[in-house]
Amino acid sequence: MCGIFGYIGGKNATPLVLEGLARLEYRGYDSAGLAVADGDGLLQVRRAAGKLQNLAELVQAQPFSGATGVGHTRWATHGAPTEANAHPHTDSTGTIAVVHNGIVENYQERKAHLVANGHTFSSTTDSEVIPHLVEEHLAKGHAFVEAVRLAANELHGSHAIVFLSAAEPKTLVAVRVGHAGGIAVGYGDGEMFVASDLPALVPLTSTIAFLASGELAVLAPTGCFYMTLQGDRIDRRPKLTKLTHEAAAKGGHDHFMLKEIMEQPEATMSGLRGRLSFSPDSLTLDDVPFSPAELRGLQRVVLVGMGTSYHAAQYGARLIEELARIPSVAENAAEFRYRQPVLDRHTLVVAVGQSGETADTLEAMHLAKVSGARTVTISNVSGSQATQLAEGTILMHAGLEVGVAASKTFTSALLCLYLLATHLGVERGTLSNEAMAKHLTTLAHAPALLARTLELNQSTYGSLSERYSRFRRFLFIGRGAMESVAMEGALKLKELSYIHAEGMTAAELKHGPIALVDSETPVVALVPHDALYSKMVSNIQEVRARNGLVLAVATEGDEALARLADDVLWVPSCPAAMTPLVVAIPLQLFAYHVALQCGTDIDQPRNLAKSVTVE
Repeated sequence: MCGIFGYIGGKNATPLVLEGLARLEYRGYDSAGLAVADGDGLLQVRRAAGKLQNLAELVQAQPFSGATGVGHTRWATHGAPTEANAHPHTDSTGTIAVVHNGIVENYQERKAHLVANGHTFSSTTDSEVIPHLVEEHLAKGHAFVEAVRLAANELHGSHAIVFLSAAEPKTLVAVRVGHAGGIAVGYGDGEMFVASDLPALVPLTSTIAFLASGELAVLAPTGCFYMTLQGDRIDRRPKLTKLTHEAAAKGGHDHFMLKEIMEQPEATMSGLRGRLSFSPDSLTLDDVPFSPAELRGLQRVVLVGMGTSYHAAQYGARLIEELARIPSVAENAAEFRYRQPVLDRHTLVVAVGQSGETADTLEAMHLAKVSGARTVTISNVSGSQATQLAEGTILMHAGLEVGVAASKTFTSALLCLYLLATHLGVERGTLSNEAMAKHLTTLAHAPALLARTLELNQSTYGSLSERYSRFRRFLFIGRGAMESVAMEGALKLKELSYIHAEGMTAAELKHGPIALVDSETPVVALVPHDALYSKMVSNIQEVRARNGLVLAVATEGDEALARLADDVLWVPSCPAAMTPLVVAIPLQLFAYHVALQCGTDIDQPRNLAKSVTVE
């Protein structure tokens, strides 16, 4: 999985591929490599474990050039993060190079077949079978593109793959199999590009096309044609993208993560733009293509996601039940797809995910579709696989998020779920015009509320992080909608600082976790002044009685709570539905500043990737 970049044209591909891979570093990786065809039938390959800088130094020491090249940054799935397992992988002749995101689920069967036919392997990764399969089909007399198509049809699982043959240096072939692993094709002047993610292409071209599942793109310096994996030609026209290279800059911040936390007011404003109207009061979600009658016929809503998106889905389920009065549940997408869920046309499945490329969520969507359920996705990436699978799409419009740990896409997902819950309530007749108007006003105030939240506690995070970074385990507790935010706060601390943290409902504390409470286990208590405030105060008193430290996130001006807790991070007073958005921000900043104290790699935490495109 992780980063793919390819180039074909009239320039030296080597530096262009390295630069493209550098723009994909945010996805997370543990090795890197590139292959270049020199035009004389030779394929040059360089690979290195570790950071991309190691590969760049190797290329500098052993330079080579050519007009066609592919590169890859790998996050290990099958096989350790070693040079031998780094991509590109080649066939027995050393003329075919492959870069691959995904897992070849039937690789043992394919490898056994290839070994029996005399092929030898130099790695322990599943990806190496792919160039050998192409080699087999070439040996049977098939042309390169046809050999790639046939090989792709032998693979089980979900994949994004780019193929290069030194024997045909004027051709690159990109393939997408299944529901994971993105492929974007960029159009230049006498040159073409291919990448696993849009940011790699932005500085080079604004004309982009995306591959859908089961499609193949054949790139030449002068253009590209498309076909299905069954061999049928496709009329695919590129589109212009407005995303600029400057959007990826850190904007004066030390880390992309901090920049993106600070962008949340702007991101929420973008998410609301064109969707709210106050004369008359109305909400427009054009990309939810169901009639009021269809929405009234729904009997259940299931929200699926993984990680941060699962926490957002929990909030969404609670809010949809409250506003639309329809039974709703949030489910871990990976478990949902394996437990034979009951789904039909009266079920709405809402898939939440920032990239729109998460393998487990895509497979859950696929299951929903074949079961006859209605589908909507909430995504930050237009043209992603999730947006192609779903009947309806609510785009976050949060802008590019480079930091591996989600920040602005979490609050943007919450905002989109709030919009969806309100829309369902209005269309199903469970929200009166007066109630709708109140919710629209709350939504309209979201950017200002988040901006106010960012202003609070600015002088506090430094001293708090110095105090709390020495602890090695934390408990995060909340009640009601704060449970999912507590889980997200714990996840952020784990991701960024590598400190163990567990998020839970505070009601569960007495049923086991309170055994962990002592002077070395701080409890982060989410205590906005809501309907469950008194319950949370009781939980804090239980912690204090056991010599536990309490860091509270509380509503601005709550002096009684300040006297009870050891430390407080303040949030502004706001309507209950908006509280999870404002409470999430100090938790993100707390995790960021603790990670600064710990000296971790904040934008690219170890072992993590931005888009988890394999199971």
